[in-house]
Amino acid sequence: MTYRPFDLSGKVALITGGNSGIGLGMAQALAEAGADIAIWGSNAAKNAAALESLKPLGVRLHALACDISDEAAVGRAFAETVAQLGRVDACFANAGTYGHTARFTALETAEWQRVMRINLDGAFFTLRAAARHMVERGGGGSLVATASLAAIEGAARNAHYGATKGALVAMIRALAVEMGRHGIRANAILPGWIETAMTAGNVADERFSGAVLPRIPARRWGQPADFGGIAVYLASDASAYHSGDCLVIDGGYSLF
Repeated sequence: MTYRPFDLSGKVALITGGNSGIGLGMAQALAEAGADIAIWGSNAAKNAAALESLKPLGVRLHALACDISDEAAVGRAFAETVAQLGRVDACFANAGTYGHTARFTALETAEWQRVMRINLDGAFFTLRAAARHMVERGGGGSLVATASLAAIEGAARNAHYGATKGALVAMIRALAVEMGRHGIRANAILPGWIETAMTAGNVADERFSGAVLPRIPARRWGQPADFGGIAVYLASDASAYHSGDCLVIDGGYSLF
């Protein structure tokens, strides 16, 4: 018999920030595995382009423009997602922003709060809406947060970004303990240096690349497609007993 736990047919996956970068890499793989896909992104044009790229895969698709830092907007978007696709089995709180680098002593309160609103509050609003839905519906589910190596390594001049990602890891661990009785598992993904629009400036900087690339044992930047496999695994029945983990996807960077 064929091993079939990775077949996502009949499941619905929600990916915030799913219209580009890591989120779109996840959405692509999830759709290829058979899941119906909901994408939330703040840019309507990028949402439409993402849907167009996924259409050939033949699954149900839905996209919404949503500011995840707005609690009411998240509530409305989740309700519409369920109305359109019927349910959410796996929720990937992936949307986020970078922090404008600054010495800690010069870090502006407004910048601290901006990053917190998107990276931490937004993930909280999203995961809470999904958890409420999964508990009410019954049958369990999967909650996933995209954190960062900044959660476990010192992010000099980026304390606000690192703080949000460390908090995400702590929240996921708490959810794994609290939600397990409902059959809901919770895990975090910690990307390393991934080539996306957010990191384009770093990747193009010869001095930066010269310092970072030699420290990546895989000898390349990560790509959005590198997150497809872990997304399918975490959405699938293959991960039914896997909860509270931090899954590092970094080409070995953090070990070297």
